[in-house]
Amino acid sequence: MTLPAYLWDIKEQIKEHALAYGLDPFETVYEMIDYEKMNEVAAFLGFPTRYPHWRFGMEYERLSKSYAWGLHKIYELVINNDPCYAYLLEGNSAVEQKMVMAHVYGHSDFFKNNAWFAHTPRKMIDTMANHGSRIWQFIDRHGIEAVEDFIDICLSLDNLIDYYSPYIRRNRTAPDEDAPMAEVQKLKSKGYMDSYINPEEFLVAQRKKLEKEREIAKKFPERPEKDVMLFLIEHAPMARWQRTVMGFMREEAYYFAPQGQTKIMNEGWASYWHSRIMTEKVLTDAEIIEFAATHSGTVAMSPGSLNPYKIGLELFRDIEDRWNKGKFGKEYDECDDMHEKLSWNRHLGLGRKKVFEVRRVYNDVSFIDTFLTPEFCWEQKLFTYEYNKKSGQFEIFSRDFKKIKEKLLQQLTNFGQPSIYVEDGNWANRNELMLWHKHDGVDLQKSYASDVLTNLYKVWTRPVHVRTIVDGKRRIWGYNGKEFIEEAWSEQV
Repeated sequence: MTLPAYLWDIKEQIKEHALAYGLDPFETVYEMIDYEKMNEVAAFLGFPTRYPHWRFGMEYERLSKSYAWGLHKIYELVINNDPCYAYLLEGNSAVEQKMVMAHVYGHSDFFKNNAWFAHTPRKMIDTMANHGSRIWQFIDRHGIEAVEDFIDICLSLDNLIDYYSPYIRRNRTAPDEDAPMAEVQKLKSKGYMDSYINPEEFLVAQRKKLEKEREIAKKFPERPEKDVMLFLIEHAPMARWQRTVMGFMREEAYYFAPQGQTKIMNEGWASYWHSRIMTEKVLTDAEIIEFAATHSGTVAMSPGSLNPYKIGLELFRDIEDRWNKGKFGKEYDECDDMHEKLSWNRHLGLGRKKVFEVRRVYNDVSFIDTFLTPEFCWEQKLFTYEYNKKSGQFEIFSRDFKKIKEKLLQQLTNFGQPSIYVEDGNWANRNELMLWHKHDGVDLQKSYASDVLTNLYKVWTRPVHVRTIVDGKRRIWGYNGKEFIEEAWSEQV
């Protein structure tokens, strides 16, 4: 359903204000839909057409019941596409629709201009529809059960990609089993001296050396490979249709990755602009109270959780304020007088320029690492918490700035998930797959690891292992097609 006339006029007005502020969004197309259609589109992660899979139906049921019970309300959905598509919920008040439109233009500007979205396809609606069409063809040929089961496997592996190198493709070459065996090079000698110059024990030692070198040469990839899905696509013994489907799942995972990498920034940027546009340009006196209630609900912090809307919004405001007043640089950092730092103001007026610069080049990890300050943590009442076994409750653990920042960065890096690399595709010279868990202080959860290893086995068709550390001890976990295996490993393994 297209926008009614009164909302069309509001949209044009808000767009003019957004452009006047310096935003540079994609052309944005709004659609008005009811809550049932909104839940359907949300279950498809914002896309009207996807491949068939049970998880979409399950998510639709969850959203529908949650909405019916008053547990959530989706105000809008916006898709990173050119043009940018945004869905508005039918039945929202005029104030809510205004706020949502202003919010959407912030998202659209972020999608278009943030460097971490630069590699994403800008016609992803068409791409998603094409993926769905191809998968339906595979279902017609191979049956829905076979295709859906394989999609289940792919979805359990779609976080095993290299989020930070979507453009990098390193050529990896599997060992050539038909290559001729290198021969032992004898030392030159006269025929009657050969047995003395090239004794049998020397030739045997040389053959063993060549065999060892050949085994080392068989190891691939040459260096640990973080994009496990790409390695499987290139080297696993899959049917052609399976390779295509896994390629689709990997492509979609890379498309959605920047949204996870910039969740705090993206929502903060959109909230920053909807609050400015609404309070400075669009709201009437009669709408102030309703906007305040709606906005405060959006940015409210719940106990034990971090609201990306709130943190992103306040950090962008803090950056703008600091660069307007000159609260940065060597002189400010070396100032020990807290009273002087609180009243510091060099009247530089660089805040607006700085927030646009930040919007362009940072992601959540670099955003928090660069701009989070002790003063900000104190103002926002941030702290870390841990579970107390004695009391059986979660309790405040620390208000120390370094610990807060470390905890935040740990949660954001790699989405808080373990970093897994392909270490050897021909482990122990048996064509077995060896993975490596880059341990960052958090152990793997055995139940999850077991399920992932089982699915990897189904793709690789040979035993699969992962090197890790559990309770400070080196371990190799594996699955051989029959059972989960756990054993110790040494540096020589």
